[in-house]
Amino acid sequence: MAKLEMTVRAGFDDTLRRITDGIMGGSISASLEDSSDFREGGARCSVRVFERYSYIGGNRVSLSVTLFQAEPNGPICLSAITAGGSQAVFFKINTFGEEAFLDKLREIL
Repeated sequence: MAKLEMTVRAGFDDTLRRITDGIMGGSISASLEDSSDFREGGARCSVRVFERYSYIGGNRVSLSVTLFQAEPNGPICLSAITAGGSQAVFFKINTFGEEAFLDKLREIL
């Protein structure tokens, strides 16, 4: 598992669109598995779960991205977590695919 947490100062919809378009356009095997969006008052939260095939690891890896904005035009809290890249039964080995997926998000941001 790899994780990225940061604060983004940009438009919420633009950030979400840039992430989605960048991930989906960055790999022929990328898919948007599911999404969820919430609004309460001025607060917003969006969750996206992506998946793609990792050639390095020989398996599929997932990337969950959560954006949270407490008030309109405020900073966006971003949390991104990858999973599924390990090939071992009892401990994690070969997590290169997870790191590569997270690196793609870093490039987009």
